[in-house]
Amino acid sequence: MFYRLSLAKKDAMQISTQNGRMTRRSFLVGAAVASFALNAPTRDVMGETTKDTVFELRQYTLYGGKRDALISLFEQNFIESQDAVGAHVIGTFRDLDDPDRFVWLRSFRDTQARPQALEAFYGSSPAWLAHKKEANATMVDSDNVLLLRPISTLPGLRSSAPTRGSGVLYSVTIYYLDGVDEARFAAFFDQAFLPRLTALGVHPIAILTTSETPNTFPRLPIREHERVFLWMARWPSEEDYASFAAQMRTWSGWRDKAPEAILPAFMRKPEQLRLEPTPRSPLQ
Repeated sequence: MFYRLSLAKKDAMQISTQNGRMTRRSFLVGAAVASFALNAPTRDVMGETTKDTVFELRQYTLYGGKRDALISLFEQNFIESQDAVGAHVIGTFRDLDDPDRFVWLRSFRDTQARPQALEAFYGSSPAWLAHKKEANATMVDSDNVLLLRPISTLPGLRSSAPTRGSGVLYSVTIYYLDGVDEARFAAFFDQAFLPRLTALGVHPIAILTTSETPNTFPRLPIREHERVFLWMARWPSEEDYASFAAQMRTWSGWRDKAPEAILPAFMRKPEQLRLEPTPRSPLQ
């Protein structure tokens, strides 16, 4: 996060159709492309991000008309400068459903490396010190932050840049767990939901859950009382994702055998993010 504005003032992803219906063959073709990020040639930031164990999903609410200004500033000044100190920028995105929302992901080697990297960037990075006022001036709020850890060993979430595709979209689906044990929810997800994705050729590039470690850099607030489970995928176009989402909405019965202990996680509909990579986003 860049400091919340008040603190700054102080110091601061087209499936073809047949007769109007999506065919399994055409969906599989599109979904195979959607999983390209898993196997494409990669450019790992500092060669180390595949080993990172701490992740942040950051959603910033911006003043009207300021998103392009922040993206330009971020891409010019805040990617390499964060990577250099161990705060690895994985992806930067426009939220397709909110013109005033900027979303980005970054990662750290471990819980000890996170505060060290953040102190090095926010405390002494020339790029941040020179541009922090300009960056914070674009933001209404920057505290919508989830601190996460991997719950699987999927290889896809890395700072990689396969051949850029026109209209590429990333989706993030966030389940709010409340008091549900994340391991039990993950086990049910693997048993009941993931096989449906796999049958269609859809392969998440990341599955993450809330990190239960304390926020070791309290100058940057996080949503410490929100416990989540999320999965992320890459799609060749908005149409591909829309076709999949329409089919997924017809799925019935997959929660019928859910253990009673995880039912609270289904009381709230999952949050759905549709994200378009910015021009210099490492994830493309």
